Amino acid sequence: MTIEALRDDFPILRREIHGKPLIYFDNANTAQKPSVVIEAVASFYRQHNANVARAVHTLSEEATTLYEQSRERIAGFIGASSAQDVVLTSGTTMAINLVAHSWLAPRLKAGDEVVVSQMEHHANIVPWQLLCERSGAVLRVAPIHDDGSLDLEALYGLLNERTQLVALVHVSNVLGTVNPIAAIAEHTRARGIALLVDGSQALPHMPVNVSELGCDFYVFTGHKLFGPTGTGALWARRELLEAMPPWIGGGEMIESVSFDGTVYAPPPRRFEAGTPNIAGFVGLAAAIEYLQAQDPAALAAHEQALGERLRDGLAAVPGLRFIGSAPDRVAVASFVIDGAHATDLAVLLDLEGVAVRSGQHCAHPLMQRFGVNATLRASLAFYNTADEVDRFLVALDKACGMLG
Repeated sequence: MTIEALRDDFPILRREIHGKPLIYFDNANTAQKPSVVIEAVASFYRQHNANVARAVHTLSEEATTLYEQSRERIAGFIGASSAQDVVLTSGTTMAINLVAHSWLAPRLKAGDEVVVSQMEHHANIVPWQLLCERSGAVLRVAPIHDDGSLDLEALYGLLNERTQLVALVHVSNVLGTVNPIAAIAEHTRARGIALLVDGSQALPHMPVNVSELGCDFYVFTGHKLFGPTGTGALWARRELLEAMPPWIGGGEMIESVSFDGTVYAPPPRRFEAGTPNIAGFVGLAAAIEYLQAQDPAALAAHEQALGERLRDGLAAVPGLRFIGSAPDRVAVASFVIDGAHATDLAVLLDLEGVAVRSGQHCAHPLMQRFGVNATLRASLAFYNTADEVDRFLVALDKACGMLG
């Protein structure tokens, strides 16, 4: 299937913004949704709307089946050996906080250490920071090189008998850097240290098999994976899930309740209190099914070519400095331009129909590492085209001229 044919599957790509064809280069922020996802959500509400696991009537049984099929679809997509090792969450942030409060908090004590890197999203910094503040543990930070790649020697040098957890992004949302998770996992596993991986920016661009990566926890969000907002998942090794107490209490995460005590359900139900985003997960399952019907190698090659075209074009812009140029990266370009604030550029680009992200990208420490207050970020997906890259570069040149 051609890229143009795939673009037809995404209704929003036919929009015009300020009278100009939309060029959507903000995919690291959230991805657009194909018609099959939109229809799956609408169909659920039209035909199957009911709560899950709470009634024996037909609608409830249909809703429960669809919801659990979503779990199965997610498990297959990430290479999990069992769908029962997949906890459905509202997104990456909730998944990380679940691990923080249910797995790490009970074992973290004064003097222990948690290791993150300078390239982390705030969602993979603040939960650990909070726990360290409360427990007296120490948050250690692995540095990155000037090209935006992780300093592996420094990372390994931080690991010791006090290290309880290493929490790393698989792919940086700002730099596009792809971290060598399998190699890192060999080191953490040899030291008996747990490894959590934030895969939010990886899954939209590359195949991931959690059974082969060697990590202990893998988290991601659905809305960056062409699915609905308010969806995500935590995969964890079964023995870790079994040992984790509940974090949020409520309906359906129990086997029985009395005023004398509560018997909790086994994982993953133990961690899924309350009514979930049923329609959202039906939509996420549709998004994953859509992706599985494509040729991943062809899409990856297309994205790689687009990324190179984008960076080659940007490299010719006077006064432009890339933030991140690691050799192993996805099609993301973050940059600053002398004399032009990122937000001013983003506003002017929007007038040309171009959607990009400006700011600090929920990565303040990374901005501090590179000595900038904000960057402009263009992040691509498989439905973007070479013509869009060229038109973006023309629009950027126009915006720079107006600010110059």
